[in-house]
Amino acid sequence: MSKNKVLILLSAITLIVLFPSCRSQKQRVNLTDIAHPKREFRGAWLSTAWQSRYKEMDSYGMKSYFTGILDQMHTDGINAVIFQARPYADAFYKSKYEPWSAFLTGTQGVAPDNGFDPLAFLVDECHKRSMELHAWLNPYRASSSSDDVLSSDHIYFSYPERFINYDGKLFFDPGIPDNRQFICDVVKDIILHYDVDAIHMDDYFYPYPVAGQPFPDDSSFTAYAQQQGFTLEQREDWRRNNVNLLIQDIKHTITSTRPWVRFGISPFGIYRNKKNTPDGSGSDTDGLQNYDDLYADVKLWVKEGWIDYNMPQIYWEIGHKTADYKTLVEWWANNNFKQPLYIGQDIKKSMDFSSQPSGEDQLSEKMLLSRSSTSIQGNCFWPAYELIDNYKGIADRLQTDFYSYPALIPAYTHMSTKKPKKVNHLQESYTSTTHSLRWRSKSDRHDPKTAQYFVVYRFAKGVKEDMDNAQNIVSITKENSIVLPYEGNNKEYNYVVTAVDAFHNESKGKKKTITL
Repeated sequence: MSKNKVLILLSAITLIVLFPSCRSQKQRVNLTDIAHPKREFRGAWLSTAWQSRYKEMDSYGMKSYFTGILDQMHTDGINAVIFQARPYADAFYKSKYEPWSAFLTGTQGVAPDNGFDPLAFLVDECHKRSMELHAWLNPYRASSSSDDVLSSDHIYFSYPERFINYDGKLFFDPGIPDNRQFICDVVKDIILHYDVDAIHMDDYFYPYPVAGQPFPDDSSFTAYAQQQGFTLEQREDWRRNNVNLLIQDIKHTITSTRPWVRFGISPFGIYRNKKNTPDGSGSDTDGLQNYDDLYADVKLWVKEGWIDYNMPQIYWEIGHKTADYKTLVEWWANNNFKQPLYIGQDIKKSMDFSSQPSGEDQLSEKMLLSRSSTSIQGNCFWPAYELIDNYKGIADRLQTDFYSYPALIPAYTHMSTKKPKKVNHLQESYTSTTHSLRWRSKSDRHDPKTAQYFVVYRFAKGVKEDMDNAQNIVSITKENSIVLPYEGNNKEYNYVVTAVDAFHNESKGKKKTITL
């Protein structure tokens, strides 16, 4: 074991002692799980808004660029890409409802050359690498500034009364039911035509408040609030209800269309400050709040099962005076109702700040803080570009210290617990150039409970077959075969192959002894 890994394990033990709120005293920590967990969400946000690089490329250049990005992220251990497919009521895909994005081609409504579809390409390329693709949508934003030139077929020109101008930007009015339906139509269009693994939304619900500028939704409040049972004094409750209805409707749209597709939210990192909650249930922080400022009642969505994973953006450093990273991680871990929880990390904040006398960055402490909690199942990094650029060596660190072995996505057992059937006909295959291990399995993308990918484990002769240890995984693949190495034709191994369904439930293993 390397010196770095020894230090990691020792640090983990320290964290467990220091932060008992992350685990009950009856639970025991598996040190292998902390150093090399078999299941862990390892995501990165690949944004497109305000990225001028795309409109400077033709389709061939973009394909090459995306391929290079995915190769690098796969090498870094990333297993889920959060791709911003709809930044401002526009599209990085062929949409039935909205124009091509100006961030893609330079002019809204102008399609890429050669019929190129970035979302379709990324879905296929991610899946080739056994990575997930989550389509990231911003629900209410319609323009980024007053200078934006909208395409003539933009929905704004058909229904201007359904939009609000606030701080020089256009927004769908969240209080109008037809807008909720439109956003659900957009979601349905994506999941019907693209093999995405999840629909993802971030923290932009009602817009971030601007001092001295109240949000001008008098018209929709007058039209709908009273008939929904809200009084003038309950406008904030009405706004929260509008967002609640959107979240419920999107979840219903997904479940009734393709029930294996997940719905995730990455909210702003503070739900509510303790000082603003009469019962003191908020976090010991002092900043913008989801509940009070963005009208996003994230806790309710998790509790009611309207979302399938929660990924708060805790974009501060450990020791921040008003929004301490450690305080917020523990708060979310204690307020997520045992549902899937991943932590959003800001790369620069993790790599630029230190809380140790040695001056070491905070990446290790942050990673181990999440891994020492049974309530947290992974991390997601913002932005992917800094990971690709290996900012201050973060990619190197992930490869050598934290993501040196592959990990399966945590199983979504709240959606399904049934395991797929075992693989069968596991056998060796020879050609003039390769020695392969092949198998058969029932697999249907439209039946989420069948095999969607496979995990291959290898154990030396006489070694216990521990499939809970990620160090024994040699491949995670969508193919029904792997090429075997040659090791002199005198070494015997037991290979075990399992099937994994769309909810990431894993079957029992099928074993074969092979001489390499």
